[in-house]
Amino acid sequence: MAYDEKLADRIRERFADLPNVEEKKMMGGLTFMYNDKMCVGVIKDQLMCRIDPDLHEAAVEKTGCRTMDFTNRPMIGYVLIDQTGMKSKKDFDYWIDLALDFNKRAKSSKKKK
Repeated sequence: MAYDEKLADRIRERFADLPNVEEKKMMGGLTFMYNDKMCVGVIKDQLMCRIDPDLHEAAVEKTGCRTMDFTNRPMIGYVLIDQTGMKSKKDFDYWIDLALDFNKRAKSSKKKK
């Protein structure tokens, strides 16, 4: 499944100065790991953000945002933002900042060996 390369480039540009960023292809798209934790990604032409679950209900009220639901299972703390929700740099940065802020407190996605 293809994903929006321009959106991926916007994320790469925003993450350029951050250490410990890794890109992984998963969920039919591209995921950006920050400090070994899933942070944001691109699924088709939508931005996926891992946010604080306590902010989830307020987030999905914003333009272009909805709950991520893989296989009809709503995932609280994960949202998808379509093009209408991230047209401007300010809107795009809002979502990236929300994900980066939660990343500090999020559990690591890395499997322990």
